[in-house]
Amino acid sequence: MNSWINDYLKAQKAALDSISGEAVAQLIATFQKALTEEKQIFVFGNGGSAANASHFVTDLGKGSSDKLMKRFRCVSLNDNVSWMTALGNDYSYEDIFLRQLMYQGNAGDVVMALSGSGNSPNVVRAVEWARRNGLATIALVGAKRGRLADLASQVIVINSTHYGRVEDAQMGICHMLCYAFMENPLLESA
Repeated sequence: MNSWINDYLKAQKAALDSISGEAVAQLIATFQKALTEEKQIFVFGNGGSAANASHFVTDLGKGSSDKLMKRFRCVSLNDNVSWMTALGNDYSYEDIFLRQLMYQGNAGDVVMALSGSGNSPNVVRAVEWARRNGLATIALVGAKRGRLADLASQVIVINSTHYGRVEDAQMGICHMLCYAFMENPLLESA
């Protein structure tokens, strides 16, 4: 078991080491612009990525905003179960994020999609719509890259196909985005 644990930790460190600091800095700038311009930030994913989206929006909307003179306008599109199930039932499961964006999203807003495979149809459809309608698009994906890596204007590829490691690294990126503002509150006024 110790050998397995050590191998797992080594692979997790490699996944984290694959994250580009420059790419994270560019995401921080995108979020800083959204904050300054009072744009809405939409975050979503499936499964573990959905949990990461919810966690991130909580940290950004509460934790980061508490340190600033302004509040982030952010929402996790996978948190309203009644809306998602109504959309899935009346349209299709592939439309649960797309339809929410159609109702709430505007040009200049930010969409951040989290996906291990990069190919989840409901996530891809929402990012396609966002791109066509002038929203800034971000994707955090695993090494499979998928369609999202080609669609999003800002992409961070985590060099692992292991969903657990990808999801852990996604959360590491999300925490960096939040703590950039928590630990550097002057970013709000820059």
